[in-house]
Amino acid sequence: MDFPKLKSIIEGLLFLSGEEGLSVKQIAEIVDLRVELVTDAIEEMIREFSSQGRGVQILKIAGVVQLGTLPEHAAYFEKLAYSPARTSLSQAALETLAIVAYRQPITRVEIEEIRGVKSERAIHTLVNKDLIVEVGRAEAIGRPILYGTTKSFLDYFGLASIKDLPEPGLFEDSENLEEETQLLFNKLDMQQLDAQEADVNNAFDFEEEGSSTDQDFAGHTEDEDPWNSSK
Repeated sequence: MDFPKLKSIIEGLLFLSGEEGLSVKQIAEIVDLRVELVTDAIEEMIREFSSQGRGVQILKIAGVVQLGTLPEHAAYFEKLAYSPARTSLSQAALETLAIVAYRQPITRVEIEEIRGVKSERAIHTLVNKDLIVEVGRAEAIGRPILYGTTKSFLDYFGLASIKDLPEPGLFEDSENLEEETQLLFNKLDMQQLDAQEADVNNAFDFEEEGSSTDQDFAGHTEDEDPWNSSK
């Protein structure tokens, strides 16, 4: 295997491994090459990423190699992280959010058992967007983190409480998970539209009731007007 191909493979492996990263030994076993050769490739990649002004860097932390962002770009990442727009959520994040909403409190391992794939990146995205949060620790080996939805989640989807979610009992397993996720968010959209229509209708009813009493306020100054919202 030539050196450029090796570096390309290592970059892909680090991308897929996410925050967990990989040890040099793990990478060497995957590419079936000597540890020394993999180490040389990684050191060269570190220099190249820096000299080329790349948007990511290769970090070596506690014996693990991983991809990381640049500290000087943190302000831009914060803008992305705290924008709760659902359009920016991947299918993986939407599935994870739906599972947490129905099965909370729930651990990462339990989420991954339902989805059938690793979900650490999706969980990280949802935490950064303040849609899910750590709500405690499970009584299990290692005391894994339990996740639940936030008030921001309820506000964003127009829910008074988690009990207002449609069709409780979904997301028990990974079968038809994508279809069930789409069904959930379609129904949440419909609930929001219904709520908005109800608000509009209530506003019209209020105006009609108010119009019949306009004469009661004839001759009052603006400061005396009970409908003056600036007071």
